Amino acid sequence: MTTRTQTGAALPLDQIIAGDCVAAMEALPAGSVDLIFADPPYNLQLKRELHRPNNTLVDAVDDAWDRFDGFAAYDAFTRAWLTAARRVLKPDGAIWVIGSYHNIFRVGAALQDLGYWILNDVVWRKTNPMPNFRGKRLTNAHETLIWASRAEAAKYTFNYDALKALNEGVQMRSDWLLPICSGSERLKDAEGDKAHPTQKPLALLHRVMVATTNPGDVVLDPFFGTGTTGAVAKALGRHFIGIEREESYREIAEARIAKVRRYDRAALEVSAGKRSEPRVPFGQVVERGLLRPGEELVSLNGRHRAKVRADGTLVALDTKGSIHQVGAALEGAPSCNGWTYWHIEREGMRVPIDVFRQQIRAELSAG
Repeated sequence: MTTRTQTGAALPLDQIIAGDCVAAMEALPAGSVDLIFADPPYNLQLKRELHRPNNTLVDAVDDAWDRFDGFAAYDAFTRAWLTAARRVLKPDGAIWVIGSYHNIFRVGAALQDLGYWILNDVVWRKTNPMPNFRGKRLTNAHETLIWASRAEAAKYTFNYDALKALNEGVQMRSDWLLPICSGSERLKDAEGDKAHPTQKPLALLHRVMVATTNPGDVVLDPFFGTGTTGAVAKALGRHFIGIEREESYREIAEARIAKVRRYDRAALEVSAGKRSEPRVPFGQVVERGLLRPGEELVSLNGRHRAKVRADGTLVALDTKGSIHQVGAALEGAPSCNGWTYWHIEREGMRVPIDVFRQQIRAELSAG
């Protein structure tokens, strides 16, 4: 699928681009991507083969794409792809980068140097990590993700309430306990070996996309590998753009994504908090005639009363101001949510004025 941006440039949605990630990103339209998920080479610097205690060989990351001639070469590579990535991000876009202790700190410094604004670092704690066979270091049981917006002032997407719902109603923390790929999720090549040494679990990408994208958003993965990002994006109703230079990985990714079915529309909706709802000033309630100037409001505890004024303010005794200011003054409190504090008496019942705000919000959403 190819669509066109507002400038008329082509955007290859739901496609895998063959080639170098920097050149491919430089060819994409500027400001066209909502989110980037990047799993760059870790630069593990392995010097020799790694064996288990029974002398069997560990299938470690020793591919050519993970080899660099020192830190200077890796840093130059990192700055090049991060620069290209920032150009294609929308002004309110964001990026996730995952790495290990070998590279993530260098990536983090480059992100800050290039103008990104770090929002969180997340520790992915692996429930089933590979042990340290030589017994000379701690078992490396986690990887680190950096979540950053394109700039400090960016209004990035964060579905706080959806993550809270994922976590059984508790605020999501920055340490995520998830297993590494194993069993049927681990893709294999024709010889029965791992198709990719650093394949990420579907659960990790699911959480990232539910948290920081919305249906219809465009997610770019410049190190596409075997297509976990694309598989999750398709299922969740997001568009993806993958970039991968290795033909064998592209073939596996294409076959994998072709089998994925998108969830139905209703299933793609996630929990949204009040902060994501449209702002409705109390004055609109008065303008619309849902409450009339001169009507009397009563506090939740019944101790205080105030009259509605034509400009959307209240007056109570010698106190004048917004629904929040008057409520706070009467209660002697530093703040007050006037929408839930004030009620109107209708047909012998006290009704919170928030019902009128919700009525207007429902009309705005329907429109």
